[in-house]
Amino acid sequence: MQLIITDPRLSRSYVLQTSPGGLALALAGFFIALTLVSAGIYHWILLKGAREGWPVISQVMRLVVKDEFDQRDRYLRENIEVLAKRMGEMQAKLMQMESLAERVSGLAGLDPAQVRSTPGRGGALVAGRAMNLQELQSIMDHIEVDTSARNDLMTAIESRLFEQKIKKLMIPTQIPVPEVSTGSGFGWRIDPFTGMSALHQGLDFPAPVGTTVLSAAGGVVVTQEVQANYGLVIEIDHGNEVLTRYAHLSRAFVKKGDLIKRGQKMAEVGNTGRSTGPHLHFEVLVRGVAQDPQKFLAMGRSESDKTAKR
Repeated sequence: MQLIITDPRLSRSYVLQTSPGGLALALAGFFIALTLVSAGIYHWILLKGAREGWPVISQVMRLVVKDEFDQRDRYLRENIEVLAKRMGEMQAKLMQMESLAERVSGLAGLDPAQVRSTPGRGGALVAGRAMNLQELQSIMDHIEVDTSARNDLMTAIESRLFEQKIKKLMIPTQIPVPEVSTGSGFGWRIDPFTGMSALHQGLDFPAPVGTTVLSAAGGVVVTQEVQANYGLVIEIDHGNEVLTRYAHLSRAFVKKGDLIKRGQKMAEVGNTGRSTGPHLHFEVLVRGVAQDPQKFLAMGRSESDKTAKR
């Protein structure tokens, strides 16, 4: 392709040789350069007009900026509404936690009135205005304080319940020889050796030699020895001045100083000491005074019945 350039002022004409592709590239470059120059001039005019307050340009810029601020404000309002809804859900869950804490506090031996940290509220629902960021932040701060208080409260309840559980485990309510009928009970009876009235300070469980003997509660072994009256005997200290005694044993699997768990196998029934036949003699002493073991074992049966009903 040839381009011939002529002009009266030129002494001769010029001929440019080009291909169709080169011509297309030249035109494209021209239009790109023209677009860039136009955009630069437009930008310069807008900046200059906005800075110097040209009427038309200033009005256009105000409309653009106002629209942008309106979009931002709409976006913030929508997000605040979503956050406010989430805050309401969190407050509802906190109220449920408070209600649960009130119910559990009774089991822990705490006064439910002390657990309730927020007063009762209510009334007719009247639609109000949307919250702003400051109000939302204030609610978040209150929720943080309430959450911390609930955490401390639940920790206290957990500690109290754990303490009660430990105390229950330390009370001798486990039958030491399960599935065995009892023999001589606690109280006055005719002594099998002398034939005279004598106080029987424990509860007998007749069973074959070698029958398993379980610990009635958790504690520490304070005695494991052979005595004239009791034969091979084990005594366990359960704390709070409560002690259990297991007498006439044939074998012992624990020694003095051992920690014992409730229901742990620790010995076997025997016929040692002052005994007329194989059986376990079981005693419960509180502050050194013998108590009727049936009162403690009845507590264990009652707890088992309650658990079975649940």
